Amino acid sequence: MTKKVVRIGNASGFWGDDPLALKRQLKFGALDYVNADYLAEVSMSILRKLQNRDPEKGYVQDFIDHVLLAGDELRQSDAKIVTNAGGNNPIGCAIALQKELRSRGIEKRIFAITGDNIVDRLEKCATEVHDLRNMEEGLSLDQVRDRVQSANVYTGSVPVAEAFRNGADIVVAGRISDSALTIGPLMYEFGWKPDDWNLLAAGMIAGHIIECGAQATGGNFTDWQTIKSWDEMAFPIIMMEENGDFTVTKSPQCGGMVTEFTVKEQLVYEIHDPENYYGPDVIADVTSVRLVDEGNDKVRVIGAQGKPSPETWKVSMSYHHGWKASGSLILSAPDALEKAQLFQKLFWERVGTQFEKTSTNFIGYDSTHQALANTISPNEILIQFVAFDPDRSKLDMFSRQLSAMILSGPPGVAVTGGRPKPQEVLKYWPALVDCTKIESYIHEINDGISKVISSYIPSTYTSLPTIHSDKVKSKDHQWSTDLVEVKLLEVCLARSGDKGNTVNIGVLARNELIYSWLVQNITAKKVHEWFKSLCKGTVTRYELDNLNALNFHLTEALDGGGTYSGRTDPQGKTFASALLNREVEVPKEILPQYQIK
Repeated sequence: MTKKVVRIGNASGFWGDDPLALKRQLKFGALDYVNADYLAEVSMSILRKLQNRDPEKGYVQDFIDHVLLAGDELRQSDAKIVTNAGGNNPIGCAIALQKELRSRGIEKRIFAITGDNIVDRLEKCATEVHDLRNMEEGLSLDQVRDRVQSANVYTGSVPVAEAFRNGADIVVAGRISDSALTIGPLMYEFGWKPDDWNLLAAGMIAGHIIECGAQATGGNFTDWQTIKSWDEMAFPIIMMEENGDFTVTKSPQCGGMVTEFTVKEQLVYEIHDPENYYGPDVIADVTSVRLVDEGNDKVRVIGAQGKPSPETWKVSMSYHHGWKASGSLILSAPDALEKAQLFQKLFWERVGTQFEKTSTNFIGYDSTHQALANTISPNEILIQFVAFDPDRSKLDMFSRQLSAMILSGPPGVAVTGGRPKPQEVLKYWPALVDCTKIESYIHEINDGISKVISSYIPSTYTSLPTIHSDKVKSKDHQWSTDLVEVKLLEVCLARSGDKGNTVNIGVLARNELIYSWLVQNITAKKVHEWFKSLCKGTVTRYELDNLNALNFHLTEALDGGGTYSGRTDPQGKTFASALLNREVEVPKEILPQYQIK
């Protein structure tokens, strides 16, 4: 008897991803399922703004466009699709998609999942223990309740499995958890139960590997020079077995690559505490898995372990927090830096207004890495001014003064983009909610009508403790005193990303010997010192011996994060590059034979 394997491919890692990825996955992937992730914390704020302008919107139109671009492949494929592109309006998205497909003679059973949107039920969902206070700042919801615009719960996988059990070809959900896009089909195919913790953990880890699209197949890869082809970039595929072991791969017809390190980089991306990686279905232990690079773009992942699902689920909320204006001037050599410094002083003096928060970025000089940036003499600088304030009228002077600068300052300057317009700021508010307060509904869509076919309220289980245990690797190793100065890039790989106002930097040693040195030398204290111009909070280090990796968690590191950040990198994507660019002294014997050319 042939062992059953379920093939799931990803076709989108964010809103704005490759519009032809779905087409390629359906054409080349030989897939059973395709999932497409479009949402992030910032995405929900944008979708809410769109829905405020048009109540029938609030979903990601790109998903419908991507499906239509893959129309021919969709006709010929039996692969089923699941996505979170429904955003704040899954039913509207599902109805619009079915209408477009039927107009092209494509008949698919489309289901929608709702229940994650609790913006009109905040009082009913809040409890004395879980009162929806801000997870990062500890503030009470009462301070912003009358300004809340959106509130969406990261829901679980059971409704997705239920939709497929009822015959769905395409499932459109709202702010479902990213991992549920993978776990849901696996629960349906293998009959996994809601308390099969190790199996669900395997599904969650598999989902995490593929949820960011090409980041697992060479996109954003530290050793980007080793990618032989970027043409028709491959998106990842997992081949899952019933026991929870799986293989990560890609279509051979597409570019990119799958190696131990492309998979590891994604594994350490945005996971916070790796022993307790939270999802609504399970708490996965990323330190439990082992990777085997089998070559030919195949990496085996085995041994996943999980803990009972948490009693609380995360809520992504947004609330009105005033207004923002942003504008830029381009300054050219000679003396571009000196001109930029004078323009910075002159502009804020001439505006003459105190704002809630301001930011000035020297793009091309130090805007992403600040104090970590190397000193250079730039040929040009794009100087960006940003201001935030609850009073929109105060931003009018900001806008008028910017264009006035070009004739009353040093030479070699031009305005880019015209006079800036104030934009509403919907600030991120993360919270926790009792999961038993959340009921999900599975709808079948037909001729513009939504029919509820079932609903689901999660059960609670006795969770195991989720306390991180600090492990100290043996310090008995005696390193030679023959030291050489190198950039960390020569001994490490890294990837970074955000969760609200925090940043995670996952650092991978190129071999086990290097990892031993990293554990002893790249401490939380040292990383905090390096990033002190960017990180105003704490730095915590976690160790993943199984991956020869360290994960650093930096709080208060993004100037408020997302829509409320005045930085050019509000999501911490460049923190890893800043770390790898640091020069350190290392024992000569740890340098890998392979050097980046």
